[in-house]
Amino acid sequence: MSYRIFVINPGSTSTKLAYFEDEEKLVETSVFHDAPFLASLGRVSNQLDYRLRLIKEFLDENGIDLRGVDAIVGRGGANMPCISGTYELNDLLLNDNIEAVSGVDHPANLGLPLAAALQKEYGGRVFMVDSPKTDEFCDLARITGVPGIYRTSSTHALNIKGTVRMHCRNNNVRYEDGNYIVCHIDGGMTVSAHDHGRMIDATNNAAGEGPFTPTRTGALPVSAVIDYFFDNEHKSKIGIADASFESLEDSLKAAREVLTRNAGLTGYFGTSNSDVIHEMAESGDPMANRVWDAMIYNICKAIGEMATVLSGKVDGIVCGGGLLRFDDLQQKIRSRCEWIAPVSFYPGEVEHEAMAAGALRVLRGEEEPLVYTGEPVFKGFEQRSVRTDPAH
Repeated sequence: MSYRIFVINPGSTSTKLAYFEDEEKLVETSVFHDAPFLASLGRVSNQLDYRLRLIKEFLDENGIDLRGVDAIVGRGGANMPCISGTYELNDLLLNDNIEAVSGVDHPANLGLPLAAALQKEYGGRVFMVDSPKTDEFCDLARITGVPGIYRTSSTHALNIKGTVRMHCRNNNVRYEDGNYIVCHIDGGMTVSAHDHGRMIDATNNAAGEGPFTPTRTGALPVSAVIDYFFDNEHKSKIGIADASFESLEDSLKAAREVLTRNAGLTGYFGTSNSDVIHEMAESGDPMANRVWDAMIYNICKAIGEMATVLSGKVDGIVCGGGLLRFDDLQQKIRSRCEWIAPVSFYPGEVEHEAMAAGALRVLRGEEEPLVYTGEPVFKGFEQRSVRTDPAH
């Protein structure tokens, strides 16, 4: 039996779409959206009708009739943290994405509302696969040096899980039978440890962990950060000394903007364009060389940290993401890390394939769909809804 699957993947300035028959991707596109226009709509939820209209135009232009479609897969968003897997849409999951209950007003929150709108017209089942809020952390990964502050799981779970599953299929092994370090290396980065099918630890790049990236800081010495943002010279450079900031809260918001959008390569070179910076390094620019190699150095250091999480028992290091288009980045990761385990590279993303594959596993009866309850995986050690293994 053949299954028809339509995939919706909304982003900040695009809506990516793909149409599958079983594993075969027949059509794929990325519909561009003008950022100022989207900003003029206000909250992300106000973009729903606009994006839905463009999706229908795509279907018409490509002669795709979704009547009788087997599954529509929407990108997961700011629902509550949940374990990895394929979830069938229910009202709670839909509402939690619309309301962005985990606090991030991002276009990914539109994935399921768009899928639900199409379902009303065309039928089919609606699924979410490996939400960004996938949380399978072991207990020890959550604890920090400050009581009440916990490390949280917010990662490129969809691409990470999709890449390692593809790697395992290519090598005729089961993901659930091995230990892997899996990296997503692109504009954002995640380095993660996988123990027999569970992502038990990972860097949260948006929260300032792991390697620095084209736009983000990565891990920083906390006391130096405090000193930096209270130094008048630095405050003036980054704008948080401006008279328009009337409170500490305003200043901290401005600092967060610097740390998450204007740091990393952007902080050094004024651009996040990796091609430009890589060309500068290749041309012998000493600063570009130093910073580019430092970024790779920090990726490798994070890989080494995850090797200790797995007690050195690593079956493979699997890397995916757009920055792997640079051969020297691959070579330098391999030279530093291959002593740990064999290193494999899969440039680009497999998000659409991962979304379709998750739906297929349910449609074929290989997995039961998970039920979203709205209860976070972890609520503190005094009240937990899912027990994790503290032994790692």
